[in-house]
Amino acid sequence: MWQGVIPAVSTKFNEDGSLDMGEMERCFGLQMEAGCDGLIACGSLGEGPMLTHDERIAVLRLAKQVTGARPALLTVAEAGTREACALAEKAAKAGADGLMVVPSTIYHSNHVETIATLRAIAAAGDLPVMLYSNRLAYRVDVTTDMLEELADDARFVAVKESSDDIRRSTEIINRLGQRYDLFTGVDNLAFEALAVGAVGWVAGLVLAFPKETVAIYRLMKEGRQAEALSIYRWFRPLLDLDVSTYLVQNIKLAEALAIGSTERVRAPRLPLAGEQRTRAERIIRAAMETRPQLPSFG
Repeated sequence: MWQGVIPAVSTKFNEDGSLDMGEMERCFGLQMEAGCDGLIACGSLGEGPMLTHDERIAVLRLAKQVTGARPALLTVAEAGTREACALAEKAAKAGADGLMVVPSTIYHSNHVETIATLRAIAAAGDLPVMLYSNRLAYRVDVTTDMLEELADDARFVAVKESSDDIRRSTEIINRLGQRYDLFTGVDNLAFEALAVGAVGWVAGLVLAFPKETVAIYRLMKEGRQAEALSIYRWFRPLLDLDVSTYLVQNIKLAEALAIGSTERVRAPRLPLAGEQRTRAERIIRAAMETRPQLPSFG
């Protein structure tokens, strides 16, 4: 159902902290022009937990306006199941093409609780769902056993595999075949995941380097792995910036330098400063100075 490069977009703010709809429209458009296959709004990179439900719906509506026929998903990542279900319902009414769903971000639910929560959210939104499995960030592992248990509900169509264990991708395919559209959600494991069968990439550094990200994906799909690997090796220091407590600030800095966007974040986050900023900026500028020539496609 879903495949390709689907950016997890960042949320842009004006100086007064309100949503900068014009800058988001411009940045979302750059992703579509580069050949991305949809957008996911208000995830971790999109600072979703720092936004009100109304703000998240506004970002979703804008994303849908920009994607057109391509999918626009809203991230549902709430502490409580009741709040998650309410947001899923609002997303459906606002025209979302699907949801990316995270188990409770506060309470570390057990197997039974996690399954119950995911089923409740899917039923509330009645939309296609991408399950977000990220045991490192959220402490709740959506395991292969859980995916098998949830497979009886057709609304669960995809999984964003971010366990940080590349073996999990093969495990899912071996156990469940093509039941789920398998996406990688870890930027610096993307080549490896695509090589073992992932059909999509929920990407972060794509926001600053969309053409390079899309090129890697297309080359992998065409079986041109050596060409993809060459670009990926150049990209790797940048991709490491996604795997960090400061991924939002890192990637917004990359957007500021590479596409002229802003670094504004919502508190308690603050823009990078000091040695952290110096290091990230050094990596970004070095990559910009050595950008590879991208291949042509048939």
